[in-house]
Amino acid sequence: MDISYIVTIFLIGFIGSFVSGMVGVGGSIIKYPMLLFIPPMLGFSALTAHEVSGISAVQVFFATIAGVWAYKGTGYLHRKLVIYMGSSILLGSFIGAFASGFFEETAVNLVYAILATIAVVMILMPKKQIPDQPAHLISFNKPLASGLSFVVGVASGIVGAAGSFLLIPIMLTVLKLPTRVTIATSLAVTFLSSIGSTIGKVATNQVLFMPAAVMIIASLIASPIGAKIGQRTNTQVLQWILAMLILGTSIQIWYNLIW
Repeated sequence: MDISYIVTIFLIGFIGSFVSGMVGVGGSIIKYPMLLFIPPMLGFSALTAHEVSGISAVQVFFATIAGVWAYKGTGYLHRKLVIYMGSSILLGSFIGAFASGFFEETAVNLVYAILATIAVVMILMPKKQIPDQPAHLISFNKPLASGLSFVVGVASGIVGAAGSFLLIPIMLTVLKLPTRVTIATSLAVTFLSSIGSTIGKVATNQVLFMPAAVMIIASLIASPIGAKIGQRTNTQVLQWILAMLILGTSIQIWYNLIW
């Protein structure tokens, strides 16, 4: 890798991790299309869908550690919900990541496009704003939370994501959690999901370790900064930022798949 390629990968990782830390996602939903399209646009060799998903899986593992740490002690981290959703999504993400090694590239991109489209619809659905309150005072439907997180894990494991771009709208619209509790808790669940995705991608030789290392360094710097800014940003603004980012990437992937 020459220095210009390293800088490009670092900037992709930094921008994606900053935004993901701010809105409470692992970042694959943002960085997947950036890694897929930006390097060849700048004259570098293109990464395959499998390589992009492998790099994303490893990077999310480290980005979410930094993001969760930034929410430590805020009172927004729902530990019981992390246990129920995290254990289910960990299993599902490993299954999805391992199975993805047998998928064609077009199939991986198609799964990403479908997931992103579903996420945008769920985020933009009208919902009642739940007032912020300490996480330990909030109850939730345990079987529903576990079942949905398993399905999200399988689907997101295929594209090397940790599923937070789907977990957030599910937590907001189905489980009816406050936005800040959703953001903090989704980062912790995403971390557990990324363990399964990373193991599955490494086991099926889908990870380029040098670009992944550059992305990791960028995420460890940018993700905590984004999380701190997100804690001081209006929650509706955060939801719209996330929706617009996912919508833009979804349109780009669908365009490439169809034309």
